[in-house]
Amino acid sequence: RSEAGTQSGDGKNKDDTKDKNTDELSAEEKQRIAAETDQKNFDKLEKEVKEKLALNKELEKIRDQVKFIREKDGLRIEVIDKADFSMFGLGTNKMQARAMTLIREVAKSLLGMPNKVAIRGHTDSLAYDDGVNSNWSLSGMRAETTRRLLEEAGLPASRFQRIEGVADTVPFVPNNPADPRNRRISITILYQDATARA
Repeated sequence: RSEAGTQSGDGKNKDDTKDKNTDELSAEEKQRIAAETDQKNFDKLEKEVKEKLALNKELEKIRDQVKFIREKDGLRIEVIDKADFSMFGLGTNKMQARAMTLIREVAKSLLGMPNKVAIRGHTDSLAYDDGVNSNWSLSGMRAETTRRLLEEAGLPASRFQRIEGVADTVPFVPNNPADPRNRRISITILYQDATARA
C-alpha cells in the first residue's frame, strides 16, 4: 500500500484554515480563531501586568489588590480597595498616584489587542450622599475617570464598549457589603466574538 501524500513534507496542512482567505472562513471557523486568539492574548496580558506589578516598586505594594478573573464576557481585571489603600480619595473621583501608574501599565498591555473594553465602578454599602453625589454617581464618575486615563495612555476611544457605575449592587464580598474590598474598578477585556460565549 502506498503512503504517498501522508508524509509531513508533502505540502498538505491539516489546518486548512491557515491557507484560507478570511472571507472564505465559515462563521464557526472565525469564532474558533477569535476564541483562540483571545485566550492567547488574555494569557499574555495577565502575565505582562503581573510582571509589571512585581518589578515596579510603586506597584509591588498593591499587587495583591489586583485580581484576574475569566468570565463569560472576557478577562476581568479587578482593582480592589483595602483598608490601607484606596484607588480614589474618599468621596471623590480623584485617582491616587499609585492607582494611576497601575492603570497606565494596563493600558500599555491593552494597546496590542483588538478587543473592546468595558469599565465598571463599584462602591461599598456605606451611605454616601453629599447633596450632589451618591454612591451611584460616584461609581459612575470613577469608571469614567478610569476610562479617561486609559485613553490618555493611548487606548483609542473606539475601544470602549461600556462605562458604568453600579454603586454597591455587585459586591466583591457579598456577605459583608461594607467591606472596603467592595470599592473597586473592574476593567473587562471583552471577547471579540460575544456570540461564541453566549
